Amino acid sequence: MRVLPPLLAAATAPGAVGCLATAWIVTRRDGTVIGFTDHDLPLTVHGVVCAPQSGLSPGAARAELGPRPGDAEVQGLLDADALTETDIAAGLYDRAAVSAFRLDWTAPEASALVLWRGRIAALERTGSGYVAHVAGPLAALGTVTGRTYQRRCDAVLGDSRCRVDLTLALYRQASCDKAWTTCRDRFGNLVNFQGFPDLPGDDYLAVYAADSPANTGGSRRP
Repeated sequence: MRVLPPLLAAATAPGAVGCLATAWIVTRRDGTVIGFTDHDLPLTVHGVVCAPQSGLSPGAARAELGPRPGDAEVQGLLDADALTETDIAAGLYDRAAVSAFRLDWTAPEASALVLWRGRIAALERTGSGYVAHVAGPLAALGTVTGRTYQRRCDAVLGDSRCRVDLTLALYRQASCDKAWTTCRDRFGNLVNFQGFPDLPGDDYLAVYAADSPANTGGSRRP
């Protein structure tokens, strides 16, 4: 259970006069920090001045129990001085950290409560505005790093890992389906094959022994 700051608890108590506002603090990877609020006056939250009625507005937010990451949507118009189309196109907001706060606007510093935190996973343009899809902290656990072990090659035909010379007339119109046999028979390039053809398939545990001369315990490559 969350414990509300006393001022925020008073502002949300039954019969209280509505003094609630939402603020967002965006921290870009270059260190630039920008604040926004849906209040009609600037609010200072954790030392950051949040600009009024510009840039962002709340969208749908979902929190998850267990290992699944929560997510949120933040909608906005490109009318804030600090939030420009040029910066978005340059990728300055990719993976930017976002913190959302609920607060009593009469005392924002003393009443701010963190609603959620996350990072911008994608920016979807909608006419003159955009929707920022914000992924929760646990989303980082689903990030794929390094190589993926699979039977087929993960190189691009002709790149520095594949090394097939596409300037040769023989290969100018060639295509590759990433299979081990294609690399062997069409390109003679097995020394640079970037897959793992001997990996067992999904049905490996269900395979049963059979009386066949082919069951020699050797390679399963064709």
